[in-house]
Amino acid sequence: MNAFNLIPKLIRASFDSDRKTIEALSLAIIKRIKKDHPDTAGEIAKALTYSGFDNATARSLDMQPLPVDRETRYSLVKLEEPSEVLDPILEDFARKELDDFLKERELINTFLEEGITPPNSILLDGQPGVGKTYIAKWISYKLNLPLITLDLASSISSYLGRSGQNIKSIFEYARSQNAVLFLDELDAIAKRRDDTGDLGELKRLVNVLLTELESCPSTCIIIGATNHPELLDKAIWRRFDRSLTIPMPSEKEREKLMLRHLDKYVSRLKKETLAYLSKNMVNINAADVCKLCEHIKRQCLLNPELSCDLVALSEFCKITHFPSREEKVLICKTLKNEFADLSQRDISYITNIPLTSVSRYLSIKTIVKGV
Repeated sequence: MNAFNLIPKLIRASFDSDRKTIEALSLAIIKRIKKDHPDTAGEIAKALTYSGFDNATARSLDMQPLPVDRETRYSLVKLEEPSEVLDPILEDFARKELDDFLKERELINTFLEEGITPPNSILLDGQPGVGKTYIAKWISYKLNLPLITLDLASSISSYLGRSGQNIKSIFEYARSQNAVLFLDELDAIAKRRDDTGDLGELKRLVNVLLTELESCPSTCIIIGATNHPELLDKAIWRRFDRSLTIPMPSEKEREKLMLRHLDKYVSRLKKETLAYLSKNMVNINAADVCKLCEHIKRQCLLNPELSCDLVALSEFCKITHFPSREEKVLICKTLKNEFADLSQRDISYITNIPLTSVSRYLSIKTIVKGV
């Protein structure tokens, strides 16, 4: 039995939390791959060595134990190993800015030799679901560095001064490691200091954060992210080398997302259906486009008697709303105009509007507001 045959068993044992079987299977894999893949075998062995300790991931990556809150002893950050992440699908400007940031990190020694301060930080803003966290994980993967994510739940304390101390501990840890520090939901700890509604403690926390950001060396990579850029203190923006707004996906990007995440099911969709969905998902973020694709695949598998086009249009209608009679008339007429071969029964299935109502709506000559 080769190493690949052992992987399904290892996964099953992991889900069952069967540590003894995990250890036995891991050792078996090490024996089988040690000759051809000594580095990978060594990593597995190291993971086994530290599996009985707290902060096992940090130890197996040769990193110091994670910083903890002094009172609760909860970890202040979460640590993830770099794992393969597909390139983000973004508009050209945003993608170029990210590619330039990665190139600059690759040329860090050249920058230093030329006496140029290399950039080490980037602030991402945009609506929820546009891909800010995904980008942080992608940068971690591209640079092959662990990702340290600030855990707001354990970092923000009700005790006076302790939140500031926690932030200091996190930055001290990040400065001592070869990793990427991800400050998600940055607005929670970096609100504008001119906001009269905030407590003095939060304003002091902003001062601590500004000081820590200012003192970070070029070797320490920091990524900030916020859904509410208008809440950030103005001084925070100046502490980041780059600030980048991640926009909602355009029609072109929505189509690319669907092509990627529908995978083999794309071949079962008509071009007209894909084009219609891409065009009409105007207010749907990238995360929800991907989620829609997962729903379509599941329903296609569960309902093999239905065409994937019907399923896809139906799943799309589930995430859009037709609260008024006027909007119901419009969607029925739009579907009939876009897809002439759809029957009234098909439209009823897609929209979840009763068949009798669909028939009545399609017979209306014009749509009068308020009717």
